Amino acid sequence: MLKNIILMGPPGAGKGTQAKKIVSSFHLIHISTGDMFREAIKEGTELGKLAQSYIDKGNLVPDEVTIGIVKERLSKEDCANGFLLDGFPRTIPQAEALSKLSQEIARPIDVVINIDCDKDELVRRISGRRVCKSCGAPYHVDTMKPKVEGVCDICGGELVQRKDDNAEALEVRLGHYIKDTKPLLDYYDHLGLLKTYDGAMGSEKLFDELSILIKGE
Repeated sequence: MLKNIILMGPPGAGKGTQAKKIVSSFHLIHISTGDMFREAIKEGTELGKLAQSYIDKGNLVPDEVTIGIVKERLSKEDCANGFLLDGFPRTIPQAEALSKLSQEIARPIDVVINIDCDKDELVRRISGRRVCKSCGAPYHVDTMKPKVEGVCDICGGELVQRKDDNAEALEVRLGHYIKDTKPLLDYYDHLGLLKTYDGAMGSEKLFDELSILIKGE
């Protein structure tokens, strides 16, 4: 079984949905960059304090601090049976450092899963998203409609569209994603670790294919 996984994909490709399914089905630890920072800061580790000092000043946390926090997190006992990295690495230097540190702690990356999706489909998915203003429950105008239009099934709150869930904002986000991520995909492809799947095939079918990959069948 492949157990140390990096998950990549543009906004709207279904990465979040697949992450939840993979983690629960294969008992992996789901690790996002934000979670790692929050945990290190909460625990008061030296690197956590250092990261907090940059965040408090409104600065980006430098690579060497981020990489140190990643190493601390992946070294923990709960990652012994496997982990799913989400949101890291974001740059080639981070990827190179991750390759080195994962070997040092004897938890090398087994596979990089890239969920890709056609741009028109991404626009349809993201521009159709709605969220409850009160409880945060997610909806979609096509695929996850409420019983009463504009009203949350759970709490009766108003359903709204987030400011960045529109075609114009997505264009900007996709532009950044493609620019930043293309070199990473090439890097992992060169290492023979990259596996790309079409996020438009449907959530259940995609998970079935990812399960076959992870199980090594």
